[in-house]
Amino acid sequence: MDFAFIVVIFLIGFIGSFVSGMVGVGGSIIKYPMLLYIPPLFGLAAFSAHEVSGISAVQVFFASIAGVWAYRKGGLLNKALILYMGSAILIGSLLGSLGSSLLSEKNINLVYGLLALIAAIMMFIPKKQVDDKPMDEVTFHKPLAAGLALLVGIGSGIVGAAGGFLLVPIMLTVLHIPTRMTIATSLAVTFISSIGGTIGKVATGQVDYVPAAVMIIASIIAAPLGAKISSKLNTKVLQMILAILILGTAIKTWIDIL
Repeated sequence: MDFAFIVVIFLIGFIGSFVSGMVGVGGSIIKYPMLLYIPPLFGLAAFSAHEVSGISAVQVFFASIAGVWAYRKGGLLNKALILYMGSAILIGSLLGSLGSSLLSEKNINLVYGLLALIAAIMMFIPKKQVDDKPMDEVTFHKPLAAGLALLVGIGSGIVGAAGGFLLVPIMLTVLHIPTRMTIATSLAVTFISSIGGTIGKVATGQVDYVPAAVMIIASIIAAPLGAKISSKLNTKVLQMILAILILGTAIKTWIDIL
């Protein structure tokens, strides 16, 4: 493994994790396609879809916990939402990650494309204005939250993404959670999801540990920086950044699939 390879992988991890901390996703919505497409552009070895999903699963574990740590004192972590969605998504991600070894690379990319497309559509659905609601008055439909988290967990476990890019639009559009609480809480649920995803990917031998270690280092540095920037940005700006990222990724993924 040469120096250029390490630098490219570190930058991919840094950029993805910075966005992770800023908009409340695990970062795989960006890092998955970057790991697939960027190394070959520099004449470096290409990762397979299985390797990318394995590296992403492990890296998201550290990126999300670093982001949660940065938000821990802001009063934005909804413990009930974390409990209901976290327990359901953990089960789903473990099932999805264990089953992913049975899928072809094309099918893994297809699942990723479907998840990104659903997330992109949801981000552009008009949202109920709840950002002015006091944080201690926020409520949600518990069975609906758990059921959706289970489905997200299965799909995200397959691609090693932990599901943050789907959790955010679900919390904003379906559960009507304020934006800043969504960003902080989704990182906590993403962390729980990544536990199941990481166990499944490691157990089925889909993790390339050296690139994963480089991206972990980048995550620990970048995710808290993104969280710090997030606190200074308007909530509508944060929503638009995430919507553009998800839409762009979905378009690129489907162009390659088709």
